[in-house]
Amino acid sequence: MKKGKSILFWGMASLIIFVIWTVLIQMIDVQPLGQKGTNIGFAAFNTRFHQMTGTNMTLYTVTDWLGLVPMGVCMIFAIVGLSQWIRRRSIVKVDKDILILGMYYVVVILGYLVFEMIPINYRPIPIDGIMEASYPSSTTLLVLSVMPTLMEQGHRRIKATALRYGVDVFAILFSIFMVIGRLISGVHWFTDIAGAILLSAGLFGIYKAAVVFITKEGKA
Repeated sequence: MKKGKSILFWGMASLIIFVIWTVLIQMIDVQPLGQKGTNIGFAAFNTRFHQMTGTNMTLYTVTDWLGLVPMGVCMIFAIVGLSQWIRRRSIVKVDKDILILGMYYVVVILGYLVFEMIPINYRPIPIDGIMEASYPSSTTLLVLSVMPTLMEQGHRRIKATALRYGVDVFAILFSIFMVIGRLISGVHWFTDIAGAILLSAGLFGIYKAAVVFITKEGKA
């Protein structure tokens, strides 16, 4: 299936670029310019960009609370899967794309937890007096990993064209606002946002390819 192979290719390519990006962050222009003298990569660029945007805690708070939206999306599809399981009396009878989606969400959460336990760097500023891991941006990772699945599932399950495209517009505009909001709020380094974009693109690509292969879409 050409469609699945091409999607898998760009998903894997994004993950490889993410790995390379992560390594470069720890090698290029590393300086102790973070909180309490902690190291950050691409230090000159990161600090210059942070000085340019400054810190906007209102925008940080807004985007932080809006991070509940993708969590809500996850809950919606969890309910869809659970209701199918109950009605059909077997988990193997749940729609395959929903099962894959559930596994995908687990992988996204695990990715978030791994980087929380192994911090690459810390935020430019303390949050409530605490140094927090900053790479990759967890909110950006969550939004860009989950909102595309809302669009993908919408195209599968929503028959009304206007509603389907309304979901697309919402997901796209929401994602753009959240990424830009986190970028200019000053609570992450620029490289943290870039890393989250690469990681989420890679994970979503692999998820989408798995759905195509399992559901036998895009036959050639």
